Amino acid sequence: MKGIVLAVICSLFLTLVSGIFALPILRKLKVGQPILHYVETHKQKNGTPTMGGLFFILPSAIIFIIFSGLKNRLSLVCLSIGLAYLVVGFLDDYIKIKFKKNEGLKPYQKIIFQIAIAIMAGVYGYKNGFSVFYVPFAMTEVNVGIFAIPIITIIFLAITNSVNLTDGLDGLAGQVSLVYFIFLIVLITVQYQASSIIYISLEQYHELLLLSASLIGGIMGFLFFNMSKAKVFMGDTGSLSLGGFIGAISIFSLNSFFIPILGIMFVLSSISVIIQVLYFKKTRKRILLMAPLHHHFQLKGYTETQIGYTYALITAIFGMLAVLPYL
Repeated sequence: MKGIVLAVICSLFLTLVSGIFALPILRKLKVGQPILHYVETHKQKNGTPTMGGLFFILPSAIIFIIFSGLKNRLSLVCLSIGLAYLVVGFLDDYIKIKFKKNEGLKPYQKIIFQIAIAIMAGVYGYKNGFSVFYVPFAMTEVNVGIFAIPIITIIFLAITNSVNLTDGLDGLAGQVSLVYFIFLIVLITVQYQASSIIYISLEQYHELLLLSASLIGGIMGFLFFNMSKAKVFMGDTGSLSLGGFIGAISIFSLNSFFIPILGIMFVLSSISVIIQVLYFKKTRKRILLMAPLHHHFQLKGYTETQIGYTYALITAIFGMLAVLPYL
């Protein structure tokens, strides 16, 4: 536990230092985020530096490597997945900045990269015994066998894009991800103590906790710069990477089925967009004032701070419900 706490503190400190030095550089390079023209309330954010994911994901990764030493293959796989999604997000952000538009990689290019990473993760999971999933609220497990490959692939596609969609207000994706990782640590800990059958080693569990702790510290440090009014955005560099880490740690701790519970607000972001698009295509009318859901609330008059706090609170409530059966 001391190592976990120390990892949080070191990652927080390194992220704060990185942010202090990186922000002036980002401003000097004019790596500003182009804002969608139809988001009227965000006009004043045009030009705010983006790619902030670099100065909290990379420090988190460095602290994790220092504390873990990458002693087993699972930790290397999780780190590689998160950083692979960071590269995809970085390419997307770079193209946006280079050509001064809100769209970076073409949708088909983005999905190809995402699917490739997800399939490799799914194959690794199946071949290394991660086809067992804990069933929420049932205190039992289910082995899906070879179906783990498509399930894991779909999970990665869903969570990375859902975190990306949630990253639309100052501090929103960061706050929700922070609470997610906190309760994921609690969940992994109580499961290990309560389970009669241990599917992964104590060392593997510890490294998953250590990676989560490193990310918690990094996110806390980043929120110092990203809370309203944001001085920097995480960009796709940060949001896709966060989604990759959330997917990897959840899946390889056997908690794939807990992702929709702990990540309820990520799920609602995606569902709101899907419903809005389908309903508009059918009726030419909109259910929400704007999708994703957080923009609807913003247009209803709620502040970004209020929305962020509420999203984090709901995530915490669902986190407590997920943990409760193991106590």
